[in-house]
Amino acid sequence: MLSRTQIRQFLAVVDTGSFTRAAHSLNLAQPSLSAGIAELERQLGTQLFVRERRRIGMTAAGNALLPIARSIERDFHRVEISIGSEPVPLRPLRLGVLDSVSSDWLEQAVARYDGKEPLELTEGNERELQSALSNGTVDLALTLIVAGDQRHETKVLIDEDYCLALPANHRLAGAETIVARDVAGETMIARRSCEILAETSRFFTERGVRPRFSMRSPHDDRVMQMVRAGLGVTVAPRSLGRPGIAMVAIDDFNATRRIGLVFGPHWVAQFGADHPIAVTFTA
Repeated sequence: MLSRTQIRQFLAVVDTGSFTRAAHSLNLAQPSLSAGIAELERQLGTQLFVRERRRIGMTAAGNALLPIARSIERDFHRVEISIGSEPVPLRPLRLGVLDSVSSDWLEQAVARYDGKEPLELTEGNERELQSALSNGTVDLALTLIVAGDQRHETKVLIDEDYCLALPANHRLAGAETIVARDVAGETMIARRSCEILAETSRFFTERGVRPRFSMRSPHDDRVMQMVRAGLGVTVAPRSLGRPGIAMVAIDDFNATRRIGLVFGPHWVAQFGADHPIAVTFTA
């Protein structure tokens, strides 16, 4: 589906006769404008401009699109006038959020966000978010970055290990590392949102550790609160640690995860490469 942004970018190039001047008139970086036009051409399946050394010309397809684009822009303008002085609401920036991302981290990032588009959050697991990115129902996602996956542009934010989360007053809370047998006799809480739940279970089982479970929950905030309250211990990414909880490394447990921003294929064309959301999240 074509957007008004794409129509306005197309008309700006036509009216100024230059990608540089068009980008300036729209207050865009030229690479962002070029990417937007390239995406428009991809969606239409045809070239719209002939890029010559001294000028920009239009192809037959570009000439065919021009009156349609002007009509669409006039219709948008009429709608804006017809609703008086009320501003046209901006389309929300749709951010997918991995279920197991720290709520404290997410809260701080949302508080820092200063983009003009309102945020709209969608939660899901890694597979659900990848599907949402591919079908365009989210614009970007704060999620796992999988090595070798080149389907989308990414920005790495953190690499972290998995720890044993313990109440701060637990007998093992001051240890630098623990071994599997240290967990024997402990009561565990299972994080059902954990991306490596099966791997974690196998790690302890292979070492003869089969603890009793006091709780199984998909809600990490609740799990960590119950760890702090002393209901049990759990294996969790280091970023889920919080006051009152000790995060202790597990010897010979080498699982790690990489979290970052994964951008939808339409991201640059619609929002530009320098959108403030890219610097909102810091490790």
